[in-house]
Formats: sequence, structure tokens, C-alpha cells
Amino acid sequence: MRIIEGFQSAKSALSRQPLSELYTVTPVLRQRLKVLFGTGDPEQAVRQIIDDVRQRGDAALLDYTSRIDGVELASLEVSKQQIASACKWVNEELAYALRLAAERIRSFHVAHKCQIRDEVNISGSSQLMRPLECVGVYAPGGTACYPSTVLMTALPAKVAGVKKVLLVTPPGADGTVPPATLLAAAVAEVDRVFCVGGAHAIAALAYGTDSIPRVDKICGPGNIFVVLAKKLVYGTVDVDGLQGPSEVVIIADETANPEYCAADLLAQAEHDPLASAILITTSKSLVAAVNREIQQQLKGLARRDIISECLDNMGIIAVVADVDEAIELANLYAPEHLCLMVKRADAHINKISNAGCVFVGDDSSVALGDYVEGPSHVLPTGGSARFGSPLNIMDFIKFMNLVTIDKKRLRELGQAAITIAGAEGLEAHARAVERRLR
Repeated sequence: MRIIEGFQSAKSALSRQPLSELYTVTPVLRQRLKVLFGTGDPEQAVRQIIDDVRQRGDAALLDYTSRIDGVELASLEVSKQQIASACKWVNEELAYALRLAAERIRSFHVAHKCQIRDEVNISGSSQLMRPLECVGVYAPGGTACYPSTVLMTALPAKVAGVKKVLLVTPPGADGTVPPATLLAAAVAEVDRVFCVGGAHAIAALAYGTDSIPRVDKICGPGNIFVVLAKKLVYGTVDVDGLQGPSEVVIIADETANPEYCAADLLAQAEHDPLASAILITTSKSLVAAVNREIQQQLKGLARRDIISECLDNMGIIAVVADVDEAIELANLYAPEHLCLMVKRADAHINKISNAGCVFVGDDSSVALGDYVEGPSHVLPTGGSARFGSPLNIMDFIKFMNLVTIDKKRLRELGQAAITIAGAEGLEAHARAVERRLR
């Protein structure tokens, strides 16, 4: 990990790159894109995929699943019988853990919903709340299995009152969806599951095919092709955000446990070589202790090659004068996850303005938030925590204004409306009110 000393140097090192620069297109990937799509530009390739899915529908989905994933599918949809059968293969310990997580996630979002008023009415003007009709959730797959993402996206939608929740997730090498993912879908009461991933799955959700209905919103993280597809279909449908590589910032002082600091940095680094693992500390002695712990804990980890690449390229340890400087840097960086491992950590919460999720105290591991604590782990990344929020039930609710004007209020407000319309040069607007005032 790169060690940086001083606030100004750390500020420079933590400056944000555009989203497109966060995803490295390797020469091998670029060559494969050229073979498949005639271009080495990922965004151009994704445009081609989206256009093709719009034109050919299911045929394009089956074609891309064969060409990109190397899997021949007989059907895009996973039947209810297949889901029920697959769930039986999940071991009891994992099944219990997923149900416990689901219960806590559901309870958190139910509590949030109870704080929202269904209708606001002031002087005859109202705002009505309505859930979205149909939502598509994306769970990464292929080489890995992410049942937690199914729970963290589908459950808030269900609590919000969404009528239909569809899951799309890439097939494994055997052409099936992992049993744990299907169990999570069943526990979250997902309505339909489709064995298709990548940009073509996003295009199908946005425009619809014979098999996959068009949705109102698409949620969930994915690779560069999924992110680019969400970016390109936005406007046709809503999206929850453009989630880039995962990231953690740990703020630690001399009281922090170096074992815990190292463990959380390693946990974030094992996501992806492009993940960001950052420690900002006021203690030089902690730097050496954390580095020793990293080397010790790295031994034997299955994904140590990914972790090492991440820490070598994206790992930063910054040494600053005090906790306030560390918090200022964190607010500038606006991380997905922010850990406060300092004395009287709760006293610093009000100073934090930009973070997807704040973990307070040594025992508050990001991994607990990833799986079982309750709030969704789908968080703003890439600095978008400056203006974005974690996925929550408000992502699945829309509001409609309702205006009811009686004769009395028409007389009270009409002339002001006529005057403003006149100032804007909109004569027909003014006359629409004048006719009612006569």
C-alpha cells in the first residue's frame, strides 16, 4: 500500500477520476471486444448490444449468452419448479443465515416506510404516493454467487409495494443459477427469475422481449458493461445509480485495533483489483502495525492474488495531523463505506456529510453491513455519495401532485397567475384563468 504523509498530499492522492477511467480495459478484453463487436470501446459495444436486443429480443439474448458467457440456454426463465428444487440443495446453515438477513433487511425498510406519509394535503393541493409497478434487479453472477445482492435489492422494492419484481442474473458455466441465489429470490418473494446477465439483460429489462417484461426501474451493481448499459438506458427506465468498484475509507487513531483495520481493508480489496482500500490515520505507529497485520492475514486467503493487486494499485495509507483533517479528506472523497475507528467515534458523526454508509466503532465491520445488519448494501460509489443515497424504499416510490381549486381560491390566486403569465408572454395561459374569473 502506498503511504502518504500530510493533508495536502493526501488530498491530491484522493482526487476522483471519472467513472470511465475507474474501469481498466485490458488489452485482452479490448481484443475480445474487437472480435465480438468490431470495436475496442466498451461503450460502443454496449450500444450495439442494446440496439440488437431492441430489434431481435429473445434471440439476441440467447445469442449473447452463447457468445459472451459460453452457455447455450434452452430457456431464459427459471421456472418455479426449478427454483423450489434448487433451494433444497442449500445447506441449512446458509439457508438460516439468508432468512435471518432477509428478516432484518425487511424490518429495517418497514420501519422506514412507517415514517413516510401516504399523502400531504395543504390548502387543497396534495401529493399522492404510489409504488412503481414493475422493477428489475440485477445480481452479479457467472464466476461468483451473490445472494445477498438479491435480498438487498428485492426486499426494499417489495416493502415499498412494488407489484412485480424481476431478477436477472448471469448463468454459471453449467447454464444454471446457483441454488443460494435462487433461495434468496424465493425468500425475497421475487416474482420471476431470468438466467441472463450483462448488458443484454439490462437492455431486456429496459425495452422488454417476448420472455422478459419491460420494467420501470433497474437496480443492482454489476461490471463495466452493466454500468454502461444502465447509463445508456436511463430515461427509457429509471436506474438506481452507476455503481463502480467498491471502496472503503477507514479513519483510525492510536486507539484503533490494527487487526480490525487490516481485516476490513482486505475484505474490501478481495472484491476487485479496482476496489479502493484506504486508511487515513493520525498514528504513524498504527501504519506499521496495520501493514504487519495485512501480510499476516493475507496468507492462505483464496483471493489473495486479487487482494494483492488491489492493495498494490489502489491501496493508500494517509497520515494526517488529527481526526478533523481525516474527516475533511473523507468528505472530499465521499466513499461508499466509511469506518470510524477512533476514540469517542460517535462524537464525530455530525461532521460527516458525504458517505454511503458510516460504520461507527471498532466492532462495526463493513462485512456485517454487507450481509445482515439491515440497510441495503447497494450504495453510491465513485464520489456520488456527495449527492446520492443508499438504495431504499424511496427508490421504488413515486409521487403525483393533485390540485383541487374551488371558486374562493380561484379568486384569491387567479390574478397573480394572470400577471405571471403576462410577464412570461404566455397569453393563452392568462386567458385560461381569466375565463374562469368572469
